[in-house]
Amino acid sequence: MLALRSLAFNICFYAVTTVLAVAGLPTLISGRAVLRLARLWGRITLWLLEAVAGTRVEFRGLENIPPGPLLVAAKHQSALETLALCTVLPNFAYILKRELLLIPLIGWYLSRSGMVAIDRSKGTRAMSLMNAAAVEAIRQGRQLIIFPEGTRRPVGAEPAYKQGLSHLYAALQVPCLPVALNTGLFWSRNSLVRRPGTAIIEFLPTIPPGLPRQAFQALAQERLETASNALVDGGVQGLAAAGHPVPAADAPATAAPRR
Repeated sequence: MLALRSLAFNICFYAVTTVLAVAGLPTLISGRAVLRLARLWGRITLWLLEAVAGTRVEFRGLENIPPGPLLVAAKHQSALETLALCTVLPNFAYILKRELLLIPLIGWYLSRSGMVAIDRSKGTRAMSLMNAAAVEAIRQGRQLIIFPEGTRRPVGAEPAYKQGLSHLYAALQVPCLPVALNTGLFWSRNSLVRRPGTAIIEFLPTIPPGLPRQAFQALAQERLETASNALVDGGVQGLAAAGHPVPAADAPATAAPRR
């Protein structure tokens, strides 16, 4: 049954994505229109995920989201949080690798909506280019979303935070909103399985601007890891109790100590 529900959801998801990508081409005349289309895509996906796969997304700590420009630092375990965050942050902009802009059709939407692209081929100059684009996004009142570890990480993996987070924090001088989650338990990183249950995305209290870079980096990592580990532990227990134990390939890493 799990395999059938996962298959049904994936068929629906890719069908909806294709239809919206084609039907939404007129929105390319406006960056705001593209953001509205992205929010619609995210909401439809979350509805399908619950209706077909039995996976509900619960948002916690919404009261911690302040108005105005913001640096959002989120754990990254799956594609689910990428879809879900754009349903609750009205003026979002992701920091992403430039290669994504080269994808036909999808790249057009990313470019038009003002995402901040990192061109890694530029070497050390990439950071200054990213910084300039990020400052402009903040000037426009955007909620700038960064995945501090740079890529999707296995659930419970040893932290691998990059310095780009503290670099942006120091440059932008806006509050940082940490986002903890356990989505990787339900939307597998390297498979098409979608496990039923409640995936949690939690917005933690903001970190005010002005801290020294090293102190901020340590604080952000500690908050994200502590909260995410707690959510993962609860999610594993809930899945086991419901008869959907997490396979070893997707289970939290236990060999390395958690920080």
